[in-house]
Amino acid sequence: MRTLLFLVSIITLSGCSVSHYINKEIRNSPVLSQQHTGVSIFGINETKSLAAYQDDKYFTPASNTKLFSFYAGLCALGDSIPGLEYLEWGELLIIRGTGDPSLLHPDLPHSKVFDFLKSRKEPIFFTPFNFENKRFGPGWAWSDYNDYYQAEVTPMPVHGNIARFKAGNGAPFHVSPAYWKNYAVLDTMASGIQREEFQNVFHHSKLAVPQGLEQDVPVRMTDLVTVQLLSDTLKKEIKLINIPLDIELQKVNSIPSDSLYTRMMQVSDNMIAEQLLLLYASANGLPLNTEKAITHAIEHHLKDLPDRPIWKDGSGLSRYNLFTPRSIVALLQKIHSKMPQEKLFKILPTGGKSGTLSNLFKGSEPFVFAKTGSLSNIYNLSGYLVTKKGKTLVFSFMNNNFTRPTSEVRKEVERILIGLHQKF
Repeated sequence: MRTLLFLVSIITLSGCSVSHYINKEIRNSPVLSQQHTGVSIFGINETKSLAAYQDDKYFTPASNTKLFSFYAGLCALGDSIPGLEYLEWGELLIIRGTGDPSLLHPDLPHSKVFDFLKSRKEPIFFTPFNFENKRFGPGWAWSDYNDYYQAEVTPMPVHGNIARFKAGNGAPFHVSPAYWKNYAVLDTMASGIQREEFQNVFHHSKLAVPQGLEQDVPVRMTDLVTVQLLSDTLKKEIKLINIPLDIELQKVNSIPSDSLYTRMMQVSDNMIAEQLLLLYASANGLPLNTEKAITHAIEHHLKDLPDRPIWKDGSGLSRYNLFTPRSIVALLQKIHSKMPQEKLFKILPTGGKSGTLSNLFKGSEPFVFAKTGSLSNIYNLSGYLVTKKGKTLVFSFMNNNFTRPTSEVRKEVERILIGLHQKF
């Protein structure tokens, strides 16, 4: 009898059992029946798959792309973010950006770059010569220019490249930075805050922002706007000069790297993810160019993935991105090897507790630590799951091309993963 029980327990914990459970649940699911689904599950340090369902097929990852940007950051950056490069040239100070998004960002810690610039007495010139990107990534929706999640990409962001409008007491709104207050125009036809597409004119009605709410509106960023915002905040003139700096420069660090990663992962911050790839480029001696950063990261750090990623931007806004579930799992294993598990799990959204998973996987003890990825007709979840028996699994559950409400697909993914947690 004891021998029989032992054999049963071995079978229950085997990969075949996990595979049988996943395949059965997906095939019998009425919610997942008319869509493209891919699942890959491995043990945290194992090379043999525990479950695979179309895991070699390519899917649009949406914000699961941020896992790739995160890993690029881990490979290139230390404990602190390099916030600025500079050259002391006679009585002048020439500065250039590294892509760091933290300077005056409303949701990130105070940047030491601000203190450095504030303390300098000599004339300061900003050069954007090393920046090769366009303001939007490939495959982004041009009509989303006014939406909070599509801030423009720049060499040295200021204030997060957004204007933040909040409901005020007795006033239509409060805007931060205050620089933009004079660019707000009363427009009774406006719904919320509507920026003109190619210039910083913000249309609003008196009821633009309902009491207690706020709206972040991307700023139309140019090199001139960058120096104007810096000058206004620092209370000193920053001038624009477009020259190369082809010599070794000194650096100023800004904020702890973990602060950047945590903000990006917890709220799925697109702007930080895009700028992180520019930071990767800068750290590797490349121009600030997303395409060159991605090519470098693939060739130097990701050549051993099961399937070569079709990787186009840092955030996942682009529908040109294509990854396979088994490659995302291999990436997650690489991430786990770079960072202690306890620290990693604090950075990722936690089921029932934080970030984009705060309303899912609720229970007494968190067991899912993962990154969501959503666009219209797309919902993906990739990360780490701890089973009731204490086994840590790495998973990628990808769902594309569904016509049902995203909430139904999300709940079905939750149901299947809860079953995985409870049974194994």
